[in-house]
Amino acid sequence: MPELSQETERRAAVLPFGLAEVTGPSMVPTLYHGDRLVVQYGARIRPGDVVVLRHPFQQDLLVVKRAAERREGGWWVLGDNAYAGGDSTDYGTVPEELVLGKVWFRYRPRTSARRSPLALVRWALSAARPVLSDRSASRRLRAR
Repeated sequence: MPELSQETERRAAVLPFGLAEVTGPSMVPTLYHGDRLVVQYGARIRPGDVVVLRHPFQQDLLVVKRAAERREGGWWVLGDNAYAGGDSTDYGTVPEELVLGKVWFRYRPRTSARRSPLALVRWALSAARPVLSDRSASRRLRAR
């Protein structure tokens, strides 16, 4: 689940892109704890996209999930980690107005433990990746 500051949310109203930080294991293996995300607010959402949304019962809490399908009443969202929970199987569909934006890109910050040149090269090759829509995953996840 990403945490966004109030200032970040205010800027989201002006700028179409913002940053978020992932906390928790609900989107493993796509996203890991500590990953940073580039989010496009107000983007068109399609099944399979990774999205940032407000939790339906705790609207001050922002979460990252995969939009599995559009249903009556909103989006059915699921985490990529079936064992973590905290998705539509717990709270049902998420109203459209609570879905804030689409995740386009993730990067992993460099830790101070990686000091050797080889470790730096390995980090550089794996640190930044686009977060792609996974249409096959959305079909597979709908079956849960």
